[in-house]
Amino acid sequence: MIDVLAAVRAHLGEHFDRLGITAEPDAASVTFLGTERIDVLRFGPDDEGISHYVSLGCSRHPMFDPTEMVTDALRGPRAEVAVALRGPSPKGLARSLAIVAATPVVEGLMLEPDALIDLESPLWESAPFTAFLLGRSEISEVPLTAPLPPVTVLSATPITATEAAWVRLKGADAMRDAWQQDGVDVLDPRRRAAKPS
Repeated sequence: MIDVLAAVRAHLGEHFDRLGITAEPDAASVTFLGTERIDVLRFGPDDEGISHYVSLGCSRHPMFDPTEMVTDALRGPRAEVAVALRGPSPKGLARSLAIVAATPVVEGLMLEPDALIDLESPLWESAPFTAFLLGRSEISEVPLTAPLPPVTVLSATPITATEAAWVRLKGADAMRDAWQQDGVDVLDPRRRAAKPS
């Protein structure tokens, strides 16, 4: 049986090597009661001062839609989540990212593009952000041996409570459009919230 986490870890190393981030990542481990360990790897910072934080552990098991009557323990989708931020590592971010990575096991949530994961508390110390908006990342899917499907690495963008409300009302694409129109840098951990009309 393939070691899924080893395959994901190797794929991440290759991805960031191509970006010029060749140093071994820093790692933080988080364990929640009744769950297996989630690691959070920090790659970088790169030449632009951006660090990439990627979960490792979510893809250990396939995700299941709790509304489905029949589940496939082998072919269910698998995912990890990645956050990119400019500047020093915010204290508490690794725990928040691990919480998101654990939600498929703990709460039965499916991690997929455009999903809103609201933690309802600051994502790190003194952060104005309380939720993550998931999307497609620049990291390609991690191929696994058939019949296992590939692992998808999703981007997780920190958003404010106001932005989360906007996503619920108008949708993820409308939020991304507002960021673009307002010139919002979502990689800035001290950015202002977008004010969509």
